[in-house]
Amino acid sequence: MRVRNKPWAAEKLAESTQYVVMEPADWKGKWQERFGNEQPIHVEIGSGKGQFIVEMARMHPEVNYIGIERQTSVAVMTLDKMIESGLKNVQLLNTDGENVADFFAEGEVARVYLNFSDPWPKSKHDKRRLTYKNFLRNYEQILVSGGEIHFKTDNQGLFEYSLASFSQYGMTLKQVWLDLHKSDFEGNIMTEYEAKFSSRGDRIYRVEAAFPKKAAADSEK
Repeated sequence: MRVRNKPWAAEKLAESTQYVVMEPADWKGKWQERFGNEQPIHVEIGSGKGQFIVEMARMHPEVNYIGIERQTSVAVMTLDKMIESGLKNVQLLNTDGENVADFFAEGEVARVYLNFSDPWPKSKHDKRRLTYKNFLRNYEQILVSGGEIHFKTDNQGLFEYSLASFSQYGMTLKQVWLDLHKSDFEGNIMTEYEAKFSSRGDRIYRVEAAFPKKAAADSEK
């Protein structure tokens, strides 16, 4: 995502402590305290300009949402939407989503969203794709037993790769959409990218994939 640099963005994020968590590792295992309730936590990795995460928070007040966006000049756009919304069930991390296991305790997250992630089309860059097995291992660690990834993309190659990656990891493909906007799926919240791609007729792919249930001994640790 190419966005004009906003030299003031970092300062604005740092000052907006109601919505932005500057030291997320400090809240590891304590995110429900941060929200002040015991609602399930959903995390979007790569939240972009924030349309998806803010609208999801608006539609589902019974869930706490955390958006992760590493680009400061993009994250500040999410912050603006959060401030305008006045919602109390959404927070923002301006950091790299690679490190989610450093920010969340085991089983602390109920769901992970990956929306229009960088496809890294060259085969030698497959380890950078957010659905590569090393990333899946991190997601599984922070998710509840049987937790899910909800993944959307316009890139057919990345989608096919991700389906294979999920399956090879032992995940269950609960539902797969090969043309989301021509399906009967209800409640879809479009990202900025999704609105752009769909307006020009591009197909949108979506999958809900679940990790295997953790053994009782593991879940009790």
